[in-house]
Amino acid sequence: MSWRTHGQPGPKPVRRKRSLNADGKPRRKSVNWEGQEQAALMLWLRGEAHRGTPVAPAFANTYAVPNGGTRHSKEAANLKAQGVKSGVSDLVIAVPRGGYHGLYLELKATPPHGASLAQSQREWLARMEAAGYCAALARGIDEARAVITEYMSRPATEVVAGPDPLIAGSAWR
Repeated sequence: MSWRTHGQPGPKPVRRKRSLNADGKPRRKSVNWEGQEQAALMLWLRGEAHRGTPVAPAFANTYAVPNGGTRHSKEAANLKAQGVKSGVSDLVIAVPRGGYHGLYLELKATPPHGASLAQSQREWLARMEAAGYCAALARGIDEARAVITEYMSRPATEVVAGPDPLIAGSAWR
């Protein structure tokens, strides 16, 4: 039986010390502004899908690339060994439009909370553009909505020749 059922005093909660600024005052907890805006953007995409707007096909074909965040060094090393790369865009919309194969969207939080674009992110966007993808930077949710709306309003990319199926790999159909 546990201390909870016998009225015994339980273990004392562990209090963590907050780190202090140079002036001795406690630091504020960090806020993931970009993550909050990305979650709100995905909620907007879900709403567009339910409403059946021209943006609707983007929701089912959009995925996030979880490259950011803080991790223990062992987990970070494992993910790097599995192919995680710095600079990869936050969201990928796998819908071909306007002659592009899809959209790579790098989202930064709305100023003044936004960060600058890292060199690795700039290089990734340039590589994706060179490979035939639309690559865009959006500073804030409003700009991201505008980018997605403009991209999805373009005509579907037409494939001129039929696909050349792979011989290697296992059947999944």
